[in-house]
Amino acid sequence: MSSLLTGKTAVVTGGASGIGRGIALKLASHGADIVVADLRETPRTPETTPTLEAIEAETDSQGRFVECDVTNYEDVVDAVDAADEFGGIDVMVNNAGIVHPVEFFETDDDDFETLVNVNLKGAYFGCQAAGERMLENGGGSIINVASTAAEQGFVEPGAILYCAAKGGVKSMTFAIADLLGPEVRVNAIQPGFTDETGLAENHDEEAARARAAETSLDRLGNPDDLGNVAVFLASDLSSYVTAEGILVDGGWVNTGGP
Repeated sequence: MSSLLTGKTAVVTGGASGIGRGIALKLASHGADIVVADLRETPRTPETTPTLEAIEAETDSQGRFVECDVTNYEDVVDAVDAADEFGGIDVMVNNAGIVHPVEFFETDDDDFETLVNVNLKGAYFGCQAAGERMLENGGGSIINVASTAAEQGFVEPGAILYCAAKGGVKSMTFAIADLLGPEVRVNAIQPGFTDETGLAENHDEEAARARAAETSLDRLGNPDDLGNVAVFLASDLSSYVTAEGILVDGGWVNTGGP
């Protein structure tokens, strides 16, 4: 096991499944202790080992699960506090997010609040809670999971509102990086179409292959791809990187997209 993150503790929201699970496992494999913060402990796919069990079985790192609704500020604070068990928070990964497919002209207040509260407000609360604690402790790294949807518009059901929320996450990342520096670095990871996620589950195999063909690397992303970038941003390898949005999309945005 790599020791790149040994001695660090990371809180990962939405860490039970998909990208969050991949990030949590990858950080743990490099030595970080992990707080898995999610509404549910079991992954969306029943045959998948729960993240905490996988951390304990596959790495030398420690972990714990905290039930967390990221739209509730007190829940987010509790998740940050849980890191004290391992010495205090060093890394915050604001990953929790949802896809809420609804047509543009049919979107009502409830639809708007459902998607924006999780995708944008949840990340905002995570930056608040973690940022305050990191300033008290002398520093840290905040990683917000945005999206390629912050770069290009989509008109699929629910995508317009998703673009708005993820665009907000990206812009917020830059502003908070300026506010919390130099002690705390704040960056965003921007996944493209990624396998093993709620977005991918809404597409059939043929549509997924078509998405893969639109990338320069001719494949979909996977949670490990995002985890590798999170390790970089969590570690001292990125000590001079802040207020940055890193596309992890196989070249999709910068080579033309759809």
